[in-house]
Parts: sequence; structure tokens; C-alpha cells
Amino acid sequence: MAQIEVKVPSPGESISEVRIAQWLVADGDVVKKDQVIAEIDSDKATLELSAEEGGKISLLAKADQEVQVGSVVAKIDTSVKPVKNAPRNVDPPDRPAAATAATAPTPAPSPAPASALTPAAKAPAPAAHATPVAKAMMADKGLSEGQVKGTGPAGRITRSDVEAYIAGGIQAPVMMNGWGGTRNSTTAKLSTLRKKVAERLVSVKNETAMLTTFNEVDMSAVMAVRNKYKDKFKEKYGVGLGFMSFFTKAVTEALRLFPNVNAQIDGENIVNFDYADIGIAVSSPKGLMVPVIRNAEQMGLAEIEKAVKELAIKARDGKLSLAEMTGGTFTITNGGVFGSMLSTPIINPPQSAILGMHNIVDRPVAVNGQVVVRPVMYLALSYDHRIVDGKESVSFLYKVKEMLEDPAKMLLGGKEAGEILVGL
Repeated sequence: MAQIEVKVPSPGESISEVRIAQWLVADGDVVKKDQVIAEIDSDKATLELSAEEGGKISLLAKADQEVQVGSVVAKIDTSVKPVKNAPRNVDPPDRPAAATAATAPTPAPSPAPASALTPAAKAPAPAAHATPVAKAMMADKGLSEGQVKGTGPAGRITRSDVEAYIAGGIQAPVMMNGWGGTRNSTTAKLSTLRKKVAERLVSVKNETAMLTTFNEVDMSAVMAVRNKYKDKFKEKYGVGLGFMSFFTKAVTEALRLFPNVNAQIDGENIVNFDYADIGIAVSSPKGLMVPVIRNAEQMGLAEIEKAVKELAIKARDGKLSLAEMTGGTFTITNGGVFGSMLSTPIINPPQSAILGMHNIVDRPVAVNGQVVVRPVMYLALSYDHRIVDGKESVSFLYKVKEMLEDPAKMLLGGKEAGEILVGL
């Protein structure tokens, strides 16, 4: 009997232990080569574990068990050959059979659907599993795995399956007179990622001298530039012109003037960087992720927008790599997209500062002795007072404000916005 060992791969440097989030196969199943058999949950990301060869699998670890990187969690008996195309042939014929049952009370006269149902009758399909992204989406919409039809391997529910279900206009029932009342409760173990986030956030509060300074920005100038050139910008570069590129550009210029805001403490040393790797906090089905734009100080607005879009899509689809989420020197987070007026963001260690953007609201402000209504955004800069002085932090944030309120002069080098943005 030829057996191969299935070992836990390393998710990245400094990670020695992971958790088996779920097995996607049962003990004794016959699996195919490259079939996804489990999901591995680390403190940085959820990874898939695939079978290196086909055969009968024996599981040596339990779901939700903590295991060491490199340890053997399963064995595959390669002398047992998987039946070719068996899993693939069961699902497609099952769909027309289900459709026939829904539209006609009597069985279809054709013998083909009946024969297609025979394997299913002999061996009921296992309960559908869902990918982590799909699970989070279903939880957000109040859906159960039984409601969504999976089209992935072995009936696995994917993100596209949930999106298709929601797009069909079928939503979770809305209780108009309350949302609970059963007095029931559920308990679920924290994911490795969530536990790591919790540890890091608590350590920031305990180990840094974190303070927050605030300012407000009149967004009129940026909004005017954006509204004037956004159509031509998208036509030329294939990406929308958002506010994030303006803020990222303003931040990189301010970091050049105040390098300690871009520095980090390493023991008794201060580490300064001659580049700006900007982390952009984006919302994903698994929670807040912070992918990093490398050398943002060298990018133009179009390059920044393309990078933000690419990373946001990867975060939404659960495809961000560890390398794309590590090594940032400064972070920007935008709570305004969720309606936040003001907040005090927590530093993303080992960085020394983080900029918080908020919603844009028409507010009465004094301009040249007159009260006028302007679109205003409140900004917050949280910083580590051990390395950044109050003067530096306030001056940094004020410089960001200045550049955003006069983008043509400060961000575009004194040139016309059209010349920089779309080459007019």
C-alpha cells in the first residue's frame, strides 16, 4: 500500500502554528489530485490545503485543531484510484432534474433524468461546505448553507454562488416586529486571524503612547477637480478617480517633510525609511484587511487608483497574499464610506501613525468673514508619541490639509489639473 503524507505548509515567515478551519472531505473519502481537502486558518490569512495525489484519505487531525507547520495531518493511500469524472457527473444532471420537479408534478418521461438520479439516491451528497468568503457573505445576509446551491468542487459554496443567489432577488426574511426573542445564544471560537488582530490591538494600547490630533478639510477644490476630469480620467486609464489617490499623494508628500511619522521603533533604535509603503484599510467579508501599496511616493494618481482597486478586489475575493499585507510604513483608513463622522483610529504596529478619513458633510464655515456652506471632512491622525512629537503630528496633518485644499499647487506641482490627470 503506497501512502503519501499531507503536511501543513508554511503560510509565511514567523508562523509556526495554524488551525484547521474545516475539512472539506470526510475520513475514508477517495480524493483526486489537486482537490482542495481543507482550509488552514493562520493569524494572517486562510489558506487551502490540496491533495498532492489521488487516493483514499485518512484524516489524522480534527477540525478546529491547532497544528504545527510541517506536521502530518492526513495520509493518502494512492493504491485506491478515484473514479474518473464521478463527482463532476453527479451535479450537472441533478440541476435539470430539480428544475423538472419544480415545474411539473409528474416525473419526466425521459429515462435520462431518472438514471441520473440513481447515483444520488444510492449515495446522498454530503452537506455543502462554504469558502470563508462565502461564509462571511452569508452571515452578513442572514443566509444558511442550506439555502445556497454550491457549484464548486463537491458542491462547495463559493462567493459567486452567494452573489448569484442574492442577485436573484432572494433575501433573508425581514422581521418587522423584532429580530430575536427566542432567548437562544450561540458560541463560536475566534478565528486565528481575529485572535491575532485582538492581540495586536491590545498591545498597541498597552505598549505605545498613542495620541490623536484632528483637523478639518474643505473638500471643495478636490471635488471640483474630480468632477471636472473623472470621466476623461476613467476613459484614459480605465479606472475611476476617487478621493483615496488624492489623500495617498498628500500623505506621501507630507511624510517626506516629516519623516518621523513614517518611522518605526525597533527596540532602542528608530528605523527611518526613504520610501512610503502605504497600507490602505479595506473592508472584506473576513473583516478589515490592510494591503500595502509599495513605493506610493513614486506613483501618480492613476497608478494609485489602479493599485487600490486591484488590492480591494483581492481583499473582497479573499485572495490577498501575506506579502501584500506586510511591511507598510504608514496606514490610511476611511471610515467615511460607512458614515463615520469622526473616530480615533488605532495604529497598525509596528508603524508610528495612521490617518483616519471620515464622511464629507456640508457644513457652515467662515470664509473671508462670511458664513458659507462647504463640503467638510474631519481628519484624525493617531500617532505614537514616543517617536512623533506633538508639533510634528499637528504640522503633518496640517500639511495634508493644505495640499488637499489647494491640489493644483501642492499635489500637481503648480500645473493645470487637466495636464497632470488626463494630459490636456
